[in-house]
Amino acid sequence: MTSTVDAFMKFSINQDLQYCKDFQQKKLAVLIDPDKVSEKGIDQLIENAIAAEVDYLFVGGSLLVDDSFEHCISHIKAHCKIPLIIFPGSIFQMSAKADAIFFLSLISGRNPELLIGQQVLAAPILRSMDIEVMPTGYMLVDGGAPTTVSYISNSQPIPRDKPPIAVCTALAGEMLGHKLIYMDSGSGAQYPVSEEMIRAVANNVNVPLVIGGGIRNPETAAKISRAGAELIVVGNAFEKEPNLVFDMCQAVHECSLALPSKA
Repeated sequence: MTSTVDAFMKFSINQDLQYCKDFQQKKLAVLIDPDKVSEKGIDQLIENAIAAEVDYLFVGGSLLVDDSFEHCISHIKAHCKIPLIIFPGSIFQMSAKADAIFFLSLISGRNPELLIGQQVLAAPILRSMDIEVMPTGYMLVDGGAPTTVSYISNSQPIPRDKPPIAVCTALAGEMLGHKLIYMDSGSGAQYPVSEEMIRAVANNVNVPLVIGGGIRNPETAAKISRAGAELIVVGNAFEKEPNLVFDMCQAVHECSLALPSKA
């Protein structure tokens, strides 16, 4: 399998993920929250991510209470070549040192600040940065427990047992021009987005599907990948058990279909 680092040299990250959608390739991202991981912990995550052949690193958090964000970005970029994407929790989480940033619009909510308000403020700043901007329809899904992102965003998640709502929301996001749909049950979720909901959304949109929140073991990651997610995002589980990344990455990559022969 071609590594993401090699693919990243040829395609944008958006193009690489669309390739995954078109050819049923599955990838794993490690989410690093600067508030939750020490520099020693980040070093361990980076070392394991390189050895396990993790596809992407995400950096960000719903609520950062210190000034470690920029240092975390710099530290990661100085120690590995895995593509680094900012998963911003606010307009303050931007850095020209990253490879890309999710330009998130919270399409599952009705808070105008997170639908377009913050994006208007961020747009001229991002335009001046030499990083890839990834238009992303972000959808919160009920994970069985209150989450920081739901509280901070002042929005209600999509009910876990309502796949049709998720499908219509994702379709609207795609029609509005978002290049990705990111469904998230949030940090600390009791359970991840259901396979039924993932399958329903994946079968109705033509853009890549990113799934995060509540994914704690390789079996769950594999089930979500097979249900239709192109990219699995894991954070809390690796903070607690760094070596889990090896089994998790293998489980996700094994769900990829064999690519057609060029012959």
